[in-house]
Amino acid sequence: MHSQVAANRNTLRVTALACLCAAMLGAGAAFPAETLRIGSKRFTESYVLGELLLRTALTQGAAEHKKGLGNTGILVAALRAGAIDLYPEYSGTIAREVLKMDGNPTQEELSRGLAPLGLSASIALGFNNSYALGVREDLAAKLGVRTIGDLARQRSLKFGLSHEFLARQDGWPGLTRRYGLAAAAPSGLDHGIAYEALAAGRVDVIDLYSTDAKIARYKLRVLADDRGYFPRYEALLLHRADVPVRFAPQWQSLQTLAGRIDAEHMIAMNAAAELDGRTFAQAAAMFGGEQALPGAAPKAGFFEALFAADLWRLTREHLLLVFGSLAASILAGLPLGILAAKKAACAQPVFAVVGVIQTIPSLALLAFLIAFMGSIGTWPAAVALFLYALLPIVRNTHAGMLGVGEGLRQAAVALGLSGRDRLFAIEMPLARPAILAGIKTSAVINVGTATIAAFIGAGGYGERIAAGLAINDNTLLLAGAVPAALLALLIQGMFEWLEHLWAIPGRA
Repeated sequence: MHSQVAANRNTLRVTALACLCAAMLGAGAAFPAETLRIGSKRFTESYVLGELLLRTALTQGAAEHKKGLGNTGILVAALRAGAIDLYPEYSGTIAREVLKMDGNPTQEELSRGLAPLGLSASIALGFNNSYALGVREDLAAKLGVRTIGDLARQRSLKFGLSHEFLARQDGWPGLTRRYGLAAAAPSGLDHGIAYEALAAGRVDVIDLYSTDAKIARYKLRVLADDRGYFPRYEALLLHRADVPVRFAPQWQSLQTLAGRIDAEHMIAMNAAAELDGRTFAQAAAMFGGEQALPGAAPKAGFFEALFAADLWRLTREHLLLVFGSLAASILAGLPLGILAAKKAACAQPVFAVVGVIQTIPSLALLAFLIAFMGSIGTWPAAVALFLYALLPIVRNTHAGMLGVGEGLRQAAVALGLSGRDRLFAIEMPLARPAILAGIKTSAVINVGTATIAAFIGAGGYGERIAAGLAINDNTLLLAGAVPAALLALLIQGMFEWLEHLWAIPGRA
């Protein structure tokens, strides 16, 4: 009898285990396929190509586009950290910026150089988008300037160059040495507004991409690279080495783009976004048959752009960044400020650390956090905002605590209050106005600083600002800047209301 019961129990256990395994296998089979994460840089062509890659990959599997993530360094760091899986890049940029190679290496040579980084270069899209220098046609004709070499004889020309071009190994530093342009003193200028600055006469020479749609619109002369400085910039995909295996269906669909996008197609898509008022997604839709885009799109008005469908998503993302990081800053900043006030020896080291953090440029800090944390998006952006918010909270807490009179402390000791009771019943309430002012300052600063987070895919109002800069769309810029400013005013008003509320007698 006992053996039969034992046998039944064993049978039940085996059956339960089998059911559990079957359930786990079934659940595993039901898990959604892994999402292919596509990145893009912060200029029109990269946005458009990112949308085109997204459209193509979605035909075979899950994919998402993390838009306008910044420059080459940030994108490569995001790739190596696994935060994105691929993005559109150019052979010359990979050779000079990533691998520090000269000449025009082949795609196979690039992939061999990228292999130690866990990366690879594949799927040449079919067009070459070279760097070049441009001058207004009327000015070039007047001065007789046809080549980059001719610029060395024109000492009065004003150069306005993009910040990335000024820093790139295949940009201004090498160009200066090759062509003897050391006497020129270029100004840094965002690529999105360079053409307008040139047309207005604020600068005379700009860097451009050979597939820019605005070259013809603004009647520019593209100067010949007579000393062969610039390499070829064949558009291709820079990706993690395991992408073709991990995302086999999506990769198969992306391979259909190989060699199919010529310069004319790319210029037309760029023109749709920059000149005709199309969204990046609509511009990308022009490739592959969706040609029903007659003429320029009606220009969106400010209120139409402001209350577009993405407003509430961007607001939610912005609020999450601001208040999530602020809460962490309060939890860390208050104890640090109290420590600095209680222990004089600790004050200088604490202020030194939070002060140095405040001086680090935001994009540099974000790039470091991407590499350190192995991700892009909300987490590195929230950590950066947390660090930037510490200084006002720590300083004001320290100042508020020191402002409590020594007589009150001695009276509290005489009443037999413990150190903890003195802190929470006497010192903190008296220091509250100063502490609250520090928190208010950090919150308002965070609202503005959070717009930078869009450059690493964290969303928020900065997403509109980055896109507006890319295509020089002032309406889109304002549609991102205005709600950020209104949110800052709202937060300031909220804190002032709290200050007034707590100032009412009898309110704690």
